[in-house]
Amino acid sequence: MKLLILLSLFSSAPTAVLGFSPAVAPTLFGVRSSSALAAAAPLAEGTLGLVEGSYKKIFVAGGSKGVGRSVVDRILEEEGEGGAQVVALVRSDEAFAELNALEGVVAIQGDAFDYKSIEDSMYGCDAVISTLGGSTDDSDKRVDYTGNSNVIEAAGILGITRIVLVTSIGCGSSKEAAPPAVFEVLKDVLAAKEKAENVLIKYYTNMNWTIIRPGGLKSEPMTGKAVLTENALALGSIHRQDVANLVVQALNSPKTERKVLSAIDPSLPAASAEAADVEAFALV
Repeated sequence: MKLLILLSLFSSAPTAVLGFSPAVAPTLFGVRSSSALAAAAPLAEGTLGLVEGSYKKIFVAGGSKGVGRSVVDRILEEEGEGGAQVVALVRSDEAFAELNALEGVVAIQGDAFDYKSIEDSMYGCDAVISTLGGSTDDSDKRVDYTGNSNVIEAAGILGITRIVLVTSIGCGSSKEAAPPAVFEVLKDVLAAKEKAENVLIKYYTNMNWTIIRPGGLKSEPMTGKAVLTENALALGSIHRQDVANLVVQALNSPKTERKVLSAIDPSLPAASAEAADVEAFALV
């Protein structure tokens, strides 16, 4: 069961991805932007209760699809009119047009492999969420490390001290959650993500960072029963919308600062005994 779930993390099928976007075309775009009007258990849907005035402009890397897009939608749902503005870095023309059609979103077209694109896009933001993962450039560099490292560096240069990085179960202290055979198959991607985690933890000591490692992703609607946990051995499935919900909650919870947390849904079929009886991290 663990093998099936972890291998599904890197599938391009929309029903089974773990924080990894499907590969996209390597063409680099110039940067251009346009505004379209400018407790142990998690909080239930519609009751997120973002801290009023906490963040006014949130940069989302990877916001065009998957967990990143769900993060954008979740921020807009909870903030409502006059709430935080979302700045989303995207690559494709289609994503650029789609996100700019949403009130409260500014889409900026660029490439996460290009540091200058990241820094220019992030200017003026006061918080960062990165869900980058899955693609490589012409030299086979992985966005899991290079793109996330660019995001972290730009945040540091610009003085943005709040960042949430979404990686994967199987990185760092959660390596033991994956069977050895599974880890061997995924080791390159997990190593790239872990390198990004280490950059954030070791070198950006002035940041209030949070690292969230989701389990195997599914595309079904949010259950509202997913949790964050400090149990590095927990392994299980989770819906993308639930990951997004937890990411936005974590962004606004001081308790998650400088924490590494796994994200699973104990209400779904568990892949490990730890998942079935996991202790949820209290967000409030």
